[in-house]
Amino acid sequence: MTKKLILGFLGLFFAIDAFAQTLCVTNLRCEYRVNPIGITAASPHFSWEITSTGFNVVQKAYHILVADDPALLQKGIGNIWDSQTVNSNSTIQVPYAGPALVSTKKYYWRVSVIDYKEHSLVWSSIAQWQMGLLNTADWKGASWIAYEVMPDSLKILPGIATPGTKKHSPGTDVLPILRKSFKVSKPVKNATIFISGLGHFEMNLNGAKVGNHFLDGGWVNYQKEAEYVSFDLTELLKKGENALGIMLGNGFYFTPSGRYRKLTVAYGYPKMICRLLVQYQDGTTENIVSNTSWRTTAGPITFSSTYGGEDYDATKEQSGWDKPGFNDAAWKNAIIVDGPPQINAQTTEPIKVTDVFTAKKITQPKPGVWVYDMGQNSSGIPQITVKGKKGDTIKIVPCELLDNDGLATQKNTGVPGKNGYGHWYTYILKGNGIETWQPRFCFYGFRYLQVTGGVPPTGANPDKEPQLLAVKGLHTRNSADRVGEFSCSSDLFNKTNTLIDWAIQSNMASVLMDCPHREKLGWLEEDHLMGNSLQYNYNLATLFKKIINDMREAQTADGLIPEIAPEFTVFGDGFRDSPEWGSSSVLLPWYVYQWYGDKQVLADSYDMMQRYMAYLDKQSKNHILTQGLGDWYDLGPKHPGVSQLTSQGVTATSIYYYDLVTLSNIATLLNQPADVERYAKLAEQVKIAFNNQFFNKETKQYDTGSQTANAIAVYMKLVEPQYKAAVVDNIVKELRSHNNSLTAGDIGYRYLLKVLDDEGQSDVIFDMNSRTNVPGYGFQLAKGATALTESWQALSGVSNNHFMLGHIMEWFYAGLAGIRPADNDVAYKHIVIRPQPVGDVTSAKGSYHSMYGTIISDWKKAGTDFYLTVTIPPNTTATVYLPVAETSHVTMNNEPIENHIGANNSLAFHVGSGVYRFRAAK
Repeated sequence: MTKKLILGFLGLFFAIDAFAQTLCVTNLRCEYRVNPIGITAASPHFSWEITSTGFNVVQKAYHILVADDPALLQKGIGNIWDSQTVNSNSTIQVPYAGPALVSTKKYYWRVSVIDYKEHSLVWSSIAQWQMGLLNTADWKGASWIAYEVMPDSLKILPGIATPGTKKHSPGTDVLPILRKSFKVSKPVKNATIFISGLGHFEMNLNGAKVGNHFLDGGWVNYQKEAEYVSFDLTELLKKGENALGIMLGNGFYFTPSGRYRKLTVAYGYPKMICRLLVQYQDGTTENIVSNTSWRTTAGPITFSSTYGGEDYDATKEQSGWDKPGFNDAAWKNAIIVDGPPQINAQTTEPIKVTDVFTAKKITQPKPGVWVYDMGQNSSGIPQITVKGKKGDTIKIVPCELLDNDGLATQKNTGVPGKNGYGHWYTYILKGNGIETWQPRFCFYGFRYLQVTGGVPPTGANPDKEPQLLAVKGLHTRNSADRVGEFSCSSDLFNKTNTLIDWAIQSNMASVLMDCPHREKLGWLEEDHLMGNSLQYNYNLATLFKKIINDMREAQTADGLIPEIAPEFTVFGDGFRDSPEWGSSSVLLPWYVYQWYGDKQVLADSYDMMQRYMAYLDKQSKNHILTQGLGDWYDLGPKHPGVSQLTSQGVTATSIYYYDLVTLSNIATLLNQPADVERYAKLAEQVKIAFNNQFFNKETKQYDTGSQTANAIAVYMKLVEPQYKAAVVDNIVKELRSHNNSLTAGDIGYRYLLKVLDDEGQSDVIFDMNSRTNVPGYGFQLAKGATALTESWQALSGVSNNHFMLGHIMEWFYAGLAGIRPADNDVAYKHIVIRPQPVGDVTSAKGSYHSMYGTIISDWKKAGTDFYLTVTIPPNTTATVYLPVAETSHVTMNNEPIENHIGANNSLAFHVGSGVYRFRAAK
């Protein structure tokens, strides 16, 4: 679509004084979070939103106050920092610029803004943040403590240990519990605990779990770092004796033997470190830290593996172990052990239980075996409520699919063979009434739960087995806020959107996983290829930044970014060095900047990017790269895997070129002129080599003429302008000649969709994806999938919960609903609303809560009329395209408007913030 002259703010035609309307400053965030604890940035960044019922609301200036007492802010005093009035329309990524911040201290802040008419607004409400631990001394002598120490001879570290018996059989370990009793003798003003447990921990205070997190802390490269979590205990402490109780699990810190393991690591046995800071109202402080005064013993969890499941023996519980007054004389003192050299604050949103599923159907495929169908394939854990005798044992096998006999099968999630199980849970009853249990330190991807050892209340029970009073599925995921919603008149597209969303949710943890069962690894290509789809749905700024740090920590001495981060195992062949995967080290920071306006992430990642480009330069031959997996899982004649239809050199070299162009743009932003020229020059050399190697000027085809080869060349702007139309035409011809069937895979499909969208061919996208009889989304739904599968064909032998092929979700929002940022825009400061009605779709609605506020595009067709309702948040502008003829009669908010510009069968309007209701009639 070409855009001619865009007219001035149509919203100004309305005689509405924006500031006579309801207006306020809301959603104050520090480092992306509301009232966070554990901030370690030397200069935290503030963001806020403006809400109003008026039109064309634009901030002219802001004023921030920071104090160490909220009462001072009420008086208009910022005793820590007073920004004074700053003439700027910035409402995002505004840096703190006051004196150095103090470790563990709590700060309060508020902001007011001034509009373009210089009307002062009311102040925002008061927000706060608390600093974390800024250096090693801030741990106040806390030590890593454990039940036992792993000898160096048993450790298995990625890339260091050699294969052998030890590697394949690391044994099992004791899963300990630890406790510490302490007294509170004075009124408490504030109490904060900073705690890390490896691989994961669960913390109780006075007999109750603290918080609602699951699998704290996040998994990282444990050879270099660990993550600590901060909790506010102010309201939980009581006068007199208190007790902390900690349970530890293995996670990725140690993968014990005995069951399925995708990989084997043994950094050490479980351990923890903590500092509890108690600040009393009289101004004194006290620190309770981890040391040898803590008591420890083996806990009731007898086996725990991120890959193999978890066993719990309730007969081994010690009542009151986490409460004051418990007699721990039979326990032993904790020992001091080594830990990772760096302990960083966990800044991502925690994993939590976000949904609870009950069985839609219960079957008994054979005597003694009960299968609970939760109706939804998702990541999570089982929860059982049972009643039985002491020593009775319940076994639970989770699975995505059932075999022909209706029994659980895990052959597609890591365990070959009929009824071979590698991940399961057992619970041994204590026998004192109704008992409820769920795993604490592992999870799986499942739709079905196969249960033995118990009987549902409605089942015959001649052997007096335990009663299964309830069996539930608890869905667990990173608790990032949902920021987007999409729906349309196409039932198939709505189901496709849900299908992809469940795969996204199921693979959001402390990394973006490939699958929630077989591997649980952070394969990096998904981060940039599915990034747009992800950010339309969830606020993943903190998770993306954590993943970027994982890449920095995983980068090798020679500059390689491996395909997984953290790199818990070193894969061989093409599974470690694929540029399409490693390029997330360049593209993801760039996209985070574009989505959230975060320039700091570019500066922090610049060295990593440069080192990776130097690595690729050395690997190239005449500027061509050929290593890696290529268009992974494309749809060819063989079982999916390494690219079948497109040469690896096409995707590897084209993304190398895209990296160089992107890095040149980043260098411009970071004021590195020499690098701008250097990377631009190298990019041009790669472009020439690429076209010489892969482009056929006679046929106007790249490589094999595959969907991926042609589309990626167009999207990356590798095609010379005089050939672009012909190459795009070849893409469409190839699709039409194959009855609109897709063949592109993990790498290529996103670029195929983007090119068709950009070139006005969304009708082809509709034709590809509005069917159920060929491999694709509809095909998967027709086969009963409830989450996006790993293969287009929904093969039963591979994962049935993968989000890597979900690229169409981006088109749902940006194409069908029509919400996208303007070219060269940052954080949706200027928005493009360009809905694309196609096929038999008669309506669509998309909403996205950007850094500035909620954007909505809601359209429908009724007869010959087209209706579009648009919401544009304050402090932003938008260009709105109506997909109607230039001769259409248009009204906006019931007022006729004749001033518009036509462009490729559409009309364009420029508006400020507000709600606009367009109607176009012939």
